Amino acid sequence: MLRARIVLAAADGWSNADIARELRIVEDMVCKWRRRFRHEGMPGLADRSRSGRPRVFPAAVVAEVKALACELPTQGDVPLARWSCPELAREAVARGVCERVSASTVRRWLAADAIKPWQHRSWIVPRDPHFAVKASRVLDLYARVWEGEPLGENDFVLSADEKPGAPPTTSIMPV
Repeated sequence: MLRARIVLAAADGWSNADIARELRIVEDMVCKWRRRFRHEGMPGLADRSRSGRPRVFPAAVVAEVKALACELPTQGDVPLARWSCPELAREAVARGVCERVSASTVRRWLAADAIKPWQHRSWIVPRDPHFAVKASRVLDLYARVWEGEPLGENDFVLSADEKPGAPPTTSIMPV
């Protein structure tokens, strides 16, 4: 589309600078496509084959591996809490997505879309059988209720919070 617009603008008599400014591209690009059209006609506007190694994996395989990375391992009966690139590569081969793929290739695919299965948020399931009772007390205090009675205007809550790996902090409200 862009190449055709360059050629059509040139046919209308526009200068290279005007075309570049109008299409918000560099003037060298305008020169390139005008030159190719002048020498080769319409076939000159087509993509040319590029040097380099051809793709090994079709887009469908890449998409399947990315979709797999977005699943929790436990959904596929894999005994993992979260995926790593080597584990994703092994699972893709095990599921028949591809015959073989390296962990570095999987890492590159995921990085292209900023997919990071090893960095996910999850819920922590409390193991304390009395958690609901303890949590309800704290939630009542946030609602300014103690033992079923609302706190008065001059009642205050003192809180001490101890976090693993951090020194305890204390918050005291002025009286």
